[in-house]
Amino acid sequence: MRMDLDSTNLVLLTQDRINYGFANVKDYSFNQHVADLLRQMGDLLTQQQANPYRISAYQRAADAIDALDEDVSKVLEKEGTEGLIRLPFIGTGIAASIREIAATGHWTRLDRLRGSLAPERLFQTVPSVGPELAHVIHDELHVDTLEALEIAAHDGRLMAVKGVGPRRAAAIRAGLANILGRRHVSRRPGHGPGAGVLLSVDREYRAKVRAGQLPKIAPRRFNPSGEKWLPVLHTKRGDWQFTVLFSNTARAHQLARTNDWVVIYFYGGDHHEGQHTVVTETRGALCTTCVLCAVVKRNAEPFIGAAAANHSGMKSA
Repeated sequence: MRMDLDSTNLVLLTQDRINYGFANVKDYSFNQHVADLLRQMGDLLTQQQANPYRISAYQRAADAIDALDEDVSKVLEKEGTEGLIRLPFIGTGIAASIREIAATGHWTRLDRLRGSLAPERLFQTVPSVGPELAHVIHDELHVDTLEALEIAAHDGRLMAVKGVGPRRAAAIRAGLANILGRRHVSRRPGHGPGAGVLLSVDREYRAKVRAGQLPKIAPRRFNPSGEKWLPVLHTKRGDWQFTVLFSNTARAHQLARTNDWVVIYFYGGDHHEGQHTVVTETRGALCTTCVLCAVVKRNAEPFIGAAAANHSGMKSA
């Protein structure tokens, strides 16, 4: 069943996404599906030693959705994200996640923590993005969320990707705006954690990897043996929440950087979210302009992450 969401033309792909999460649409409501995913998120965060308040937020939201008499997808259809936020225990961040599940059949945050994130598949839910372009975007821009892709589409980085001209870039921006429910993207300087904060989080992650203190997940990509090798950290700095992992991209494996490139996902108190990749700088000074730059550089130093050193599920190109 397809339902257009008033002026934003958001398409709720309920029937179309049956294979992603719905066991049986007739017997398994959208409310049950969302509540189950929220509880799975809470369980994963518990296993991965995340902030107890963050865990509790997902559990309370799951209980609230279970208790609703109205289908939450109908609330979204009639009132948009604002209608979801008016529900008990549904904040801006969880409302955005519900919208993503309804619009794409995916929940990027949960897929990431499961180790099942497939950014190329996610990007193909955006009009004008086919399999080849989705692969190039992920490989060249180092982004794996729709929010990060939207920022790249507005700050000029997407236009630098081969095959993306002005017309296609405009179509992608419009498609992302429909899916994410925003008419514009904020690109204000400083709208995100500074380079110093990111490097502090990077140091914490690498130190805890070195000490063997982090839980590990088994990513599906480039991991034919199913080994749990990828350490994950949840941490906080001020109002910013962070989820941190080594990069598991094709490029990281090809260049043997799966124990060097650190991907930092951040979520602000105002529910702004984004990502950066921290890499070792071997030529020149540190990058400090991390608002429009997807990559932040650390000083060169020897480091071998015991859990991830030399791990590669693919041969170098």
